[in-house]
Order: sequence, then C-alpha cells, then structure tokens
Amino acid sequence: MARRGRSGQSSRRRANWARAALLRGRAGWIVRIVALVAIAVAGVGELRQSEWLYPVARPFDRADWPHWIDADGDCRDTRTEVLIQESLAPPRLSADGCEVVAGRWYDPYTDRTFTDPRDLDVDHRVPLGEAHRSGADRWDRARRTAYANDLSHPDTLIAVDRSANRSKADGDPLSWLPPAWGYRCAYVERWRDTKRRWGLSEDRLEGWWIDTVLWVCATAGR
Repeated sequence: MARRGRSGQSSRRRANWARAALLRGRAGWIVRIVALVAIAVAGVGELRQSEWLYPVARPFDRADWPHWIDADGDCRDTRTEVLIQESLAPPRLSADGCEVVAGRWYDPYTDRTFTDPRDLDVDHRVPLGEAHRSGADRWDRARRTAYANDLSHPDTLIAVDRSANRSKADGDPLSWLPPAWGYRCAYVERWRDTKRRWGLSEDRLEGWWIDTVLWVCATAGR
C-alpha cells in the first residue's frame, strides 16, 4: 500500500527554503518575540504535561502500545514498511527481503538526506506519550496498536534523523520544533491534523502556541 509518492520532493524542499527565508526576514522579529514567550512557558513543560494537571485514566506504559508489528504477515514490520515507502531511490533489502539495508531518505526535520537506515528513526509525529495524555489513555489495546502502526496516512509516521527524533522525545510543539526552520509551519499543521484525525485533544497552552505559529506562518506568506 503506497503512502507517499517520490515525486515533488524537490519542490517541497524549495518551498521549505522559501519559508525559512521569509521567517528570517520581515516576520523574523515576530518569530523571535513569540519564541521567547514560548521558551518561558516551556520552562514549566514537565509540570504542564504532568498527570497532576492532566489526569489520565491509567499511567503511560510504552508496552501498552505494540509496535512495530507485521500487520500483513509479509515479514516486514511497520518500521520497514515506512522505510520502503519513503525511500527516494529503490531500497536495497536483506537477502530474505525482510529488512531494508540501504536506500535514500530525505528528513524534513533536519533538511538532510540519509542512505543508511541505521541513522533513522521512524517517528510518531504525535508521540505515543503525548497521544496518551491527549485522550488515548482511554483507548483499548486494538486502537493503540492501530495508532502506533498507522500506515493509512502519510503524516502519522515519518522516517527522520534518529538524533532529532530522540531530542523531540514525547514533547509537543511548545517544547520542540524541528531544527529545519523551513519545515516548522508544515510540522505544526500536520501535528494538529494528526490529532484531529485521531480525536486527540490539545491542552490550552499547546493550542495557543499552535495558533500563534500558524499565524506567524500566514503572516510570513507561506
């Protein structure tokens, strides 16, 4: 099942660079002011996202979110499927055809290209812990599994630089945005779209920050 086409990568990269230039230009001062406010708010991020402020039905346990699974029984788990589908060149598979050993991937988080899958993580755009805090604590195991392995939409899972993914951890856009400025508008848009698609909520500060970032993006003419 195809999730992403390989065409249009260059045009998207050019658009990202154009957005980055705009954000550094006439709207740059707005971004800096908003960023300073965000940094101050994010300073209490752990408290803001704690169960004390946002009680959950049950504590988060990563073991409750089975991944990566082989949903169609072809020996390729979800991570492998994402790597195959997102590779910009025909991927090279292991002898048994079950693993990806080489390919070419563009990571919009860092605006870098990779050829070794070991340098990549498959990121849940809305991390499992954040999904749990946003209403998924009441999901049954089947729905958690479906979310953790969602190949039905290109925005749920994305292959990215593993160091960027690990710096993101389970933070929302108020606590982490991609290092590549040109992708930040798209990242925040797709974060919100993913939450809405899965019926997940935004806390007030998260919603305020997303609204602000999107307003800055619109001001910058993206």
